[in-house]
Parts: sequence; structure tokens; C-alpha cells
Amino acid sequence: MKTSQLDSLDPELRAPLEELLETYPGGVYAIADLAERRRIDALHAAQMNESVRAAQTCSTEDIQVPGPAGCAPVPLRIYRPRNLQPAPPAVFFIHGGGMCLGDLDYEHATAVKICEELGVLVVSSGYRKAPEHPHPAQVDDCYAALCWMSDNATSLDFDPERLAIFGGSAGGNLALATALKARDLAGPALAYVMALYPMVDHRHATPSAHQITDIGVWDRKTNIEAWEWFLAGQTPDAYAAPLHAENLAGLPPTFIDVGTADVFRDEDIALAQRLLASGVPTELHVYPGVYHAAEHYAPDAEAARHMWTVRIRALSQALRVQLTPTPIDTSADTDTDTDTNGHHN
Repeated sequence: MKTSQLDSLDPELRAPLEELLETYPGGVYAIADLAERRRIDALHAAQMNESVRAAQTCSTEDIQVPGPAGCAPVPLRIYRPRNLQPAPPAVFFIHGGGMCLGDLDYEHATAVKICEELGVLVVSSGYRKAPEHPHPAQVDDCYAALCWMSDNATSLDFDPERLAIFGGSAGGNLALATALKARDLAGPALAYVMALYPMVDHRHATPSAHQITDIGVWDRKTNIEAWEWFLAGQTPDAYAAPLHAENLAGLPPTFIDVGTADVFRDEDIALAQRLLASGVPTELHVYPGVYHAAEHYAPDAEAARHMWTVRIRALSQALRVQLTPTPIDTSADTDTDTDTNGHHN
């Protein structure tokens, strides 16, 4: 008898997922009509953002900047923390959504968290979506926006030597692809790449790509569909599937994390191994019982709080930011390999 992958989940993370699956059997991403899927996904983001906006202390400004030649402008949202210090570090932020979902509101809560907890400038980039706009529209938009940000470091008032790029899932793919493009074109200098459970392999051939079929968040079927829309019949290049880039050398220090119940688990581990073999300083965390983007579904769970403690600490070290000591989850600050709560990285 086949055991469901749901049985392997952290109980705190499983509860909100089961609640979601009661409303949407198979998950939101199993909804066949993409327009309806986008509507429901946006509704969930809006509900989450209500409480975030009520409590946030950072300011936001929405602008548009020139896109790739001959293409529409790229929408950006600029986050500035309260009491912003002169020439702070900055984070170029790219939202996820499988290349076919999301906008500047999609991961607003995460951008606020990074801005406020680190006290840094955050520039969040939109991009065109598949299937209406297949590859390379997404990375071209992100790279154009990154170049604008770098070119305007003085007016934005951030330190261009402390510029990180951040993204999760499809955003993790685009963070890596944009960093590769910046390397190849001698573009903006990046100090750090943080790619959370990035979507980097189009082949769907790893064990985890076959195992994760019934979690209901981002499973094998959804992933195959998203890649088909994204590639539109193209053979992927390095900017579409970063795992298969011929040369990864010369990328900035890179952080990757992923859960054991994530369809991307094995490709992300393989990517970390390739980065290390290429001489790129790489930090990898693999979290037991964690599914794709679990921290968005259960932000108050112990595992989610631990993951964010590790991420914020890594960003602060990379960007040379002095964090204010906090009593929350201090056990995780002493050892990133194994903490006292039983999480193994």
C-alpha cells in the first residue's frame, strides 16, 4: 500500500495544508482554469497582506522602469525601512509563482520581513508571465530591472557593493538566472544570491520529482505543466534551467534551502553540489517534513520560524548588517547544522 507524502510532514505544517485541501481538493494549483487559479491565488495573497499592511513600518513606492528593448516597462515596488541609514545594503527581490502566477503583491509579506528585520532597501521586481510570455521574457525583465536598480544606486541611496538577489521557487530560478546573466554580460555586481527551494530542472527525473505527487501545493503534475508553459517547446538554456548551466563558476556566494517533501528537493541538492564543485561558496539547508513554501502556509510554525532565523542571519552576514539580538529561537544561532529542535540542515 502506497504511503501518502502527507504522512511525512511536520504536524504543525500539515494542519493548515489539510484545511486548504478541504476547500480545494488537490490544491489551488490543481484548478484546471489558469485564470481561476490566478484569481484564487491573488485572493489568498490579498488576505495575507491585509494584516501585514496594518502592522508594517516600512514605506513602499510603486514605480515602472524601462524593460528590455522593445518591451513594456517593468513594475517595481521599493521598500524603505523606518529610520533608514545612509547607504544601506539592498536586496533585489523576485517573487515566485511557477513563472505563470503572481505580481508585486504576491510575496509582499516576505519583502516587508526582509526590509524591516534587516533594515535594508528592498526593490521587488515584477515580470511577464507564461504561457502568454514564455522564456526568456521573465529573466529579461528581471535583468532589466536589476540594471536599472544598479544604475540608480546613488539616487536610491544604497551601497552597490552590498547588493543581494533573493527569490523563492520560480523566483529562485530567476535569482540564479539573473545572477548568471549579470556575470555573463559583466552587469551589476552582486554580493549574494539567496534562492529558496528554486525551480531549476526541467526534466522531472529526480526521485523527489516522482515522489511528490499528493502534497497539494506544488506537485509533479503542476510542475510539468508550468515548465511546458514556460519553455513553450524551447530547449532550455542556462537562464531557463540553471541546474544545467555549462559553467556556474564566478557566481556570488549562494544560499539554498528546501524541504524533504518538496518536488524540488533533489534538483536543489544537485545544484548546491554543482556550485560547490565550481568553487562557489554555497550554503545548503534541507529541512525534514517541510513541503514547498510551507512557511507561507504556516508562518507561525516552529519549523517556519527556524527557517527564517537561518535565512535572516545568512543575509545579515552576507550584507554585513548588525542584527538586534532577539530572544526568539536563539538555539538556532549557535549551530546551523543541527539545532536543539531537531532540525537538520
